Amino acid sequence: MSGLVEHDGWFAHESAVIDDGCSIGAGTRIWHFSHIMPGAALGEGCNIGQNVVISPDVVLGRNCKVQNNVSLYTGVTCEDDVFLGPSCVFTNITNPRSAVVRRGQYAQTRVGHGASIGANATIVCGHDIGPYAFIGAGAVVTKDVPAHALVLGNPARQVGWMSAFGHRLEFDDQGMATCPESGHTYALHDGAVHPIDSAL
Repeated sequence: MSGLVEHDGWFAHESAVIDDGCSIGAGTRIWHFSHIMPGAALGEGCNIGQNVVISPDVVLGRNCKVQNNVSLYTGVTCEDDVFLGPSCVFTNITNPRSAVVRRGQYAQTRVGHGASIGANATIVCGHDIGPYAFIGAGAVVTKDVPAHALVLGNPARQVGWMSAFGHRLEFDDQGMATCPESGHTYALHDGAVHPIDSAL
């Protein structure tokens, strides 16, 4: 299978570096030149693209898709069904200096269930990205992102709301919107989006 080698139900390309002490779920695929470090935990059914670095103690839930050239540093947790676009980057220190050792001071970043982060986006550490949030390509996230929020730009600013299927929601005068793909309905109330029926 394109150079993939099976290991206890998961697969890694022969060029990938898989360190001892990491946990990898069944069905996960790890592609060319990626490096999974000790203590990293990858859930079932993940797809890890080429040249990805997953640092110690990073946690990925089930069915996460990590595209090429992504860097995931210690302190990052991604819940189930997260999409990380090509070359997006997470930081883990807010004030790095080469001459100052700050190991053990890593800020925590959590990416909620079903969220998507676009290509070349940067997630400054210490912030939560809510479930089904959508971070546009090239955005620089410097604060928490609400569930279902669409954020764009540098620094990233919210410009709308997204459905669980990844479509922009257009709310009517009553604060109601329907996803054009799934048909699911959403209510906008007190500055937050609430699914009216099952999302996914």
